[in-house]
Amino acid sequence: MLLKTFGWSFAITVLGLALAGVLWGWQGLAIVGILSILEISLSFDNAVINAGILRKMNAFWQKIFLTVGILVAVFGMRLVFPVVIVAITAKIGPIEAVDLAINNKAHYEELVTSAHPAIAAFGGMFLLMIFLDFIFEERDYKWLAWIERPMAKLGKLDTLSIIIALVVLLVSAMTVATDVAHGGGDKSATVLLSGVAGLITYLVVGGISGYFEDKLEDAEEGEEAAAATPEKKGGGTGAAVGLAGKAAFFMFLYLEVIDASFSFDGVISAFAITNDIFMMALGLGIGAMYIRSLTVFLVRKGTLDEYVYLEHGAHYAIGALAVILLVTIKYEIHEVITGLIGVVLIALSYWSSVVKNKRDGKPGAEGGTKSEVASGV
Repeated sequence: MLLKTFGWSFAITVLGLALAGVLWGWQGLAIVGILSILEISLSFDNAVINAGILRKMNAFWQKIFLTVGILVAVFGMRLVFPVVIVAITAKIGPIEAVDLAINNKAHYEELVTSAHPAIAAFGGMFLLMIFLDFIFEERDYKWLAWIERPMAKLGKLDTLSIIIALVVLLVSAMTVATDVAHGGGDKSATVLLSGVAGLITYLVVGGISGYFEDKLEDAEEGEEAAAATPEKKGGGTGAAVGLAGKAAFFMFLYLEVIDASFSFDGVISAFAITNDIFMMALGLGIGAMYIRSLTVFLVRKGTLDEYVYLEHGAHYAIGALAVILLVTIKYEIHEVITGLIGVVLIALSYWSSVVKNKRDGKPGAEGGTKSEVASGV
């Protein structure tokens, strides 16, 4: 199971480190290794969130997530994305931006860093919406019940998460964006525009994937009802398969946008280690591969069903990361702090899950009602 799931990650690690050693020597080998560890530490909560979505998809789309998805993650977000950002912010062509990244690395790093307010606002708002929609939803299992019970009641107001996100964005634009550390000057307009773009992206991609997911569930319920009636058993199967494809496709897009939002802080933090885009792409790409393999491992092992508070811890880590991204528009926050916050929250949620399972006398939680499973922690 372990080798089957992480086999490609192990192979790519060996090949990647060997390539780094050949191209850049021992120093390059060390830098690529450090970047890989950095990416894993910053994105562990991403694996838990992705697993919660990926477990709804079949084996085919899980393979797509590990193949096509990793190409998007490595080459798209870790290599192409910084170049595109430079081309847009510096108002130069993509070929010129690539030349700049290769031949004038210091200036390239400066341009990427100056684009940080826009990147942080977009990613921060997208991640904040994920957290808010989670915390405002009525759930069977409650980890921090003293927070989650009242939040679930407030969540009956459908637009509350959007209102809070817009308020947070407005406050950020009026405070941390007025005199930023990255690029200097007033970036209020940039932060507002990028934050609204992040919010719209979440609403569009999340809304479409949610719509098709609901349609898929309705089709499955109809198929079960038809199966219970012999004369109607032949109907509905084709529709269910078609809806599953659409639902899986849009959930895949949703996963990719989530991964992109999580990768923002990793790409920016990597510049503290190197400004070589190829070292960066290789190191962060190896780390991203492990995160993807870990996602599939969690799905296949049923870890989220067994340790029911893991998703809670990951979503609280997302909320913390969203706030950190917005704060870093003006203030420097070391990547070690960012990584540790996520690791600590997930570790605490795992420990709470273990305690709950022992209290219930079973290795995993299965079912339960709202009144029975609230932890009250």
